[in-house]
Formats: sequence, C-alpha cells, structure tokens
Amino acid sequence: MNPRPVACPSRGTGYGSVPPTAGGNGGARPRGGRIRLALACSAAGVILTGCFAGGGGGGGGGDRAAGTSPQERTPARSAQGKPSASASPGRHGPAGPGRRRPNPRDANTVLARSLEPVRGRGGTQVSVAVLEPSTGRRAVYGPQTHITASVAKVDILAALLLLAQREGRSLTEWETSTAAAMIQSSDNDSADALWRRIGGAEGLAEANKTLGLTSTRPGPEGHWGLTRTTAADQLALLKAVFEDRSPLSGASRRLIQTFMGRIDADQAWGVSAEGSHWQLKNGWLQRSQSRRWAINSMGRVKAHGSTFYVAVLSHGSPTMSHGIAAVERATRTAVHTLCGTPPPVAPIIG
Repeated sequence: MNPRPVACPSRGTGYGSVPPTAGGNGGARPRGGRIRLALACSAAGVILTGCFAGGGGGGGGGDRAAGTSPQERTPARSAQGKPSASASPGRHGPAGPGRRRPNPRDANTVLARSLEPVRGRGGTQVSVAVLEPSTGRRAVYGPQTHITASVAKVDILAALLLLAQREGRSLTEWETSTAAAMIQSSDNDSADALWRRIGGAEGLAEANKTLGLTSTRPGPEGHWGLTRTTAADQLALLKAVFEDRSPLSGASRRLIQTFMGRIDADQAWGVSAEGSHWQLKNGWLQRSQSRRWAINSMGRVKAHGSTFYVAVLSHGSPTMSHGIAAVERATRTAVHTLCGTPPPVAPIIG
C-alpha cells in the first residue's frame, strides 16, 4: 500500500493541444510555469482566454471546451509577494503577549464580520473554512457550493490512493508520475487520465463517502473541474490529507503532502499568503457566459508559531487578479480570526 517512490517529472509533463471549443476554435496549449499573466493586464480588463480548469465545458456549467479539459494557464501573482517554495523563510513569528484567542462559539461570527471588506467586493463571493489542529479551534463562513476547478485534483488523488489501498497494492510508476504532474504543475491531461482510472464521478463520489465529504458533488459528464464543493468539505479533505486519524494510510498522506509542497513556483499564491511554510493546491476558471472568475485555494500553512488548515473558495471575480487578491485577503483574515489579532490591511485589486 506504500506508493513507490519515483522521481518527480519536470513541469509541464503531458501537455497537449487544446481541444476545440464549442464554437470549433482550437489553439496551442501553454506550457505550465512558462506563461505569466500580468496583473496590469488583468486590472486593465484584458480578457484572458485559455485559462480554464479541467472539464470547463458543458453539462450546465456554460464553460468553454467540449470533450477533454483545456489546460489552465499559469496564474498571475498578486501584488503581495509570495514565497516560491514551501520552505521559504519565516515571515510570521509567534504572536506576542497581546494575542487573544476568540471563544470558539464566537469564531464564526468574528470571521463573518472580519470578511466584510472582502465578500461581495467587485461581485466576488467567498466561502472560508479554517482550523488550528493543535487546539481544535475552527471557523467557517459560507455554506454555499462553489466550482472546484483544479482544487478537485487533490480529491482525485485521494480517491486513487484509496483505490490502491483497497486493492492492496502500491501506486504504479505511471500513476505516481501522473499524479505528480497533476498536483505540482496542475496538468489537466494527467487529471483526465486519473479521473478515468478512479472510475469517474462514481469513483470520486464513493471516495468522498470514505473521506467524509458530504456536500461535494462530482462534475457532470466527465467534467471534474465542475465538481461542486463547500469550504467545510475542503477542510474535511485537508484533515484527511494531514492528520493521522484518516482513511488514507501514512504513505498515502505523505505522497499527497509531498506533491502539495512542490507546487510550481508561479502557482504559489492563495493560502500561502499567510504562512512561511505551506502545502497547497489552487484552482482557477473563467466562466464563458459571465466572464467571471472562480478562484480557489486550499492547504496547510505555518504562521504565528502554529499550523492552520485553510480553504478559501470564491466565484464572481471580475478579473483573475481580483480573485487571487480576495482569496489571499480572506486567508489572512481567517488565520488572524483564530489568532485573535486584526488582519493586516491589504487592497483588493479590481
């Protein structure tokens, strides 16, 4: 049941051509980590095309691309600088003597009030869940479901590992290298292949029962990127990935953690905004009808002398950079809510 250790593939493994859109237009797929979206372009309202998460096609979602999912384009980094590796130097030391922990019963209220500057700004709707595992303190805001985009790839990998555990085997070398490309470089072709390997929507739904994800619904007709989930469910997934009491074996958890700690440098945004060490997975998708963005981030971060699991889901942002900034500010707000300290002021890029 222990995944076989293999060398991780280089960034961009398995990239192919973009399948035609519903209108019949195709194009070359950008290679992971080589194309950056400038913030200035997003702020200026330039329409960014080709940045779709897996399965961004029909099935009621109104997203582009029929058939297999087009590759996500490398996201823009927000105005706030990010560490380029999971073991970047610490920026947040232990909190001082003035640090006050909120009453657990009030944490949700405090989080909701603190998110006022973020939620609804520019049309962005956010859901947030945060847990400090050492104390059990947690806060959740927003029960609504959101499209996962590539955040679903962590769920797909967890389903694959559960399948291997049931079959009493290790991951094959191909499965391991494909999973590395799917998580580290957010490669959609790899996600397509592993989605089929786990049995598609039925396989993911079965795995989610085991993992305790009660409000997550797999995407229709093979469109894993249109899977819908809640912030609370993503927090449950993070607990399954990082905690000992989990249906995932220790070897399975270590594999996912390793890949989430080796995210391509230009994708190191989101929940990493409030942490010195992190393991994460992000997702981004532009809806073709509304032209609005879904921007998501989930992972484990170490900050203020403690460890936090954070999941932030959003939709409705007018630009990608606006969505990233909103997710990062929501992350800071969530962590500071549990710390009992005011979050730093950070602008939302419109």
